[in-house]
Amino acid sequence: MGKRSFLHFAGLIAALVLAMAGAARAQCDGTRVDLRGDWGSARFTVEIADSEETRARGLMHRETLPAWAGMLFVYDHPQRVAFWMKDTLIPLDMLFLDPEGRVLKVHQNARPLDRTPIDGGEGVQAVLEINGGLADRLGIGPGSELRHPAFGPDAAWPCP
Repeated sequence: MGKRSFLHFAGLIAALVLAMAGAARAQCDGTRVDLRGDWGSARFTVEIADSEETRARGLMHRETLPAWAGMLFVYDHPQRVAFWMKDTLIPLDMLFLDPEGRVLKVHQNARPLDRTPIDGGEGVQAVLEINGGLADRLGIGPGSELRHPAFGPDAAWPCP
């Protein structure tokens, strides 16, 4: 291979590596979460609730939620959290996540308008709410891993 061909080939490889890195970063932005486990994988478009106000409002008063959408509630530090469905009109699955983005617990099909507390337990860093019944249909359960920039470089499945 001549010097000119080698430089052309090296340039193509460099461009490919940069393109792949850009695609990986694009796949891990704040508007989406990826989930994986022995059941497979899934991607959801999410709204972020990371303030007291947005966490308190959550998905209340909404009549629908697109099939591959959800809300990611993010806390400043791991803690015990409990949710209720007061003023929430659609059934939801709640995935309670540890600081590394691993699913600790799944509460399936939370009943609309129910005031019964749904306890996520201790050590919860985030909660993903998705349409009710979807976690069961996909097979999402404890141990599944979620990828999102909120979990940082020490996550079980970190962003690139």
